[in-house]
Amino acid sequence: GFSSNSWKDTVANCRATGEFTWNLVTRSLAEAMNASSTTAEVDEFDAAGVEVAESVEIAAPRVAASPATFECRVTQIIDLRSATGEASGSWFTVGEVVGVHLDESLLVDGIVDTAAAEPVLRGGGPTTYFGISADQRFDMRRPG
Repeated sequence: GFSSNSWKDTVANCRATGEFTWNLVTRSLAEAMNASSTTAEVDEFDAAGVEVAESVEIAAPRVAASPATFECRVTQIIDLRSATGEASGSWFTVGEVVGVHLDESLLVDGIVDTAAAEPVLRGGGPTTYFGISADQRFDMRRPG
């Protein structure tokens, strides 16, 4: 799923078509991702300057350069509310994954090496992002 801090084209497209792609944002794609978050009425692929790739199971396009993409069918679009029930203006879209595109170079013994993709994530605040790196990794087994 993904969240949107306003009713943007992406949420409207999800409601209209019932599908979306989730594209992993890597460090090399971070600036393009940021450019795609514009509220201007433009094609977000054009605004971001990224190449489009066709999906297999759905009609929604995907980001060709992303090393991991999920093709999704919308299951819920949730109008996020405050604790008092007031609309927040933000939306959370959830989907069922019906197709996966994964760069095989990320697989190590059949398991995705997350750090190798150099993903980025929001870190609180309007401009803060963090990367995931191998030096931050630790392992722990879940109790039986």
